[in-house]
Amino acid sequence: MTSITLTPAAAAQIRKQIAKHGSGRGLRVGIKPVGCSGYAYTYALAEDIRDDEQRIEAFGATLLVATEHLANLEGACLDFVTEGLKQTFQFDNPNVGITCGCGESFSLNTKKVAV
Repeated sequence: MTSITLTPAAAAQIRKQIAKHGSGRGLRVGIKPVGCSGYAYTYALAEDIRDDEQRIEAFGATLLVATEHLANLEGACLDFVTEGLKQTFQFDNPNVGITCGCGESFSLNTKKVAV
């Protein structure tokens, strides 16, 4: 079982987005190839739970992660932060090696992402 945690702020935002949308089972997160450093996180409200996903529950919210992404998120913590006028989900991920200058993409230390 993978150790991914949610902060109370991230859980509150997931609940808020589901309420605003009117339905949903949780927040689906993943990693995709993109950007100047290699990968970026993906976020989407999930209407269903897929067979190949791990469900992580905390503070009344559900995070869904495809099994192929679990190793690259091991030990990560998902937060929801406000920086000036920008509000966003943000991972603190110990598996990240280098982050690009714009902060939108990153490389992974040694593990590989199946995409």
